[in-house]
Amino acid sequence: VMAELTGKAVPETGTTIFRPPYTGVSLSVLGGGDTGKDFRPTRLTPTHHWAEAQGAAFTEVGQWLRAQYFPQPGETHWRQSVDREARAVRSAVGLCDVTTLGKIDVQGSDAGEFLNRVYANTMGTLKVGRVRYGLMLREDGHLYDDGTCARLAEDHYVVTTTTGNAGLVYRNMEFARQCLWPELDVQVISTTDAWAQIAVAGPKSRELLARITDGADLSNAAFPFMACAALTVCGGLRARLFRISFSGELAYEIAVPARYGAALMQRLMAQGADLGVTPYGTEALGVLRIEKGHAAGAELNGQTTAEMLGLGAMVSRKKDSIGAVMSRREGLAQDSRRLVGLQPVEPAATVVPGSHLFAEGAPQDVAHDQGWITSACHSPHVGSSIGLGFLENGESRMGEVILAANPLEGSSAALRVVPAQFVDPEGARLRD
Repeated sequence: VMAELTGKAVPETGTTIFRPPYTGVSLSVLGGGDTGKDFRPTRLTPTHHWAEAQGAAFTEVGQWLRAQYFPQPGETHWRQSVDREARAVRSAVGLCDVTTLGKIDVQGSDAGEFLNRVYANTMGTLKVGRVRYGLMLREDGHLYDDGTCARLAEDHYVVTTTTGNAGLVYRNMEFARQCLWPELDVQVISTTDAWAQIAVAGPKSRELLARITDGADLSNAAFPFMACAALTVCGGLRARLFRISFSGELAYEIAVPARYGAALMQRLMAQGADLGVTPYGTEALGVLRIEKGHAAGAELNGQTTAEMLGLGAMVSRKKDSIGAVMSRREGLAQDSRRLVGLQPVEPAATVVPGSHLFAEGAPQDVAHDQGWITSACHSPHVGSSIGLGFLENGESRMGEVILAANPLEGSSAALRVVPAQFVDPEGARLRD
């Protein structure tokens, strides 16, 4: 441009100030040395070495290595292992190390009020010995994390977060405590590495836990769904027990000090041998949660809202909280996409995550895009591929056949819109 304005060619003018990169340089010079996996430390769960000994395949989840599935002799494909593990949870009892979920202790006389302000729903009214599912919003009103909040004492709560957002939630809580509301009497501390936590899920989970707890009454009347308690197991080991379910089955999560995590897993496996106890990994965990219609990372991608998940009523209007006002702004309130289940019309077809949804016969372009598929798996319970996704006016389109198009693969499939809960939509199993 300057050469054109001055009427002089670039070589004729030359350069006056040399600044890097004046000459071409390789991207590797700008990027620095290759750190690979050494960029961040790899975190191992308390049962990692036990899982290795069982022949588990591992996958990276955040900074953690987690057991993905546990292949058995004769299984030649990973899905055989995953289907077996999922069936075991539905019919008997399964064990899964869920230590990687973030755990944050919130203590102080104002702990309840503090949690009221960081959660979209009310936590201050939670009774001691109870657990509540919670949603956290960004300042712009979008969802950024979900989890549970358990009240162990009047001034003591235990918050769980997703694995990927554990650090972010803790950082945001510290910012809120120190900068937004320093007048509140509350302290927060991450205890993710301090406690090993194992999910015990399936219709025989209560029977298995009764064999290791020290005289605790786990009957439905004494310890109902969404109950929690501090107790002892295995002859005096302190533990925390939460009756919560990510699978839709009767289930619990038991936490012990991290150094006892592997020993607890071994004890549970030994005590449950006659019950058909089966360890399961993240793949089966994903299958079970999709079958039950639980939202996870793919549904909480920073672009979704409580309304889209069908949880808009959880955003309390009786109190203020981070993101609550912005969640009701016109731009978000007009979004009609809702979480639905998707099942192929042809049983042999595959539901592909990331595919976009269109009405039958509609052009496959941006103007006619009605949503997308967030998660999918093969369901041994249903007997076919299934998925979850967001669809315009999805709650009123049950039974309708739509088209899922995947432009990257050049494929498409006809899918039927169904409720997101493929298993026990009434929730009777987890309350049994």
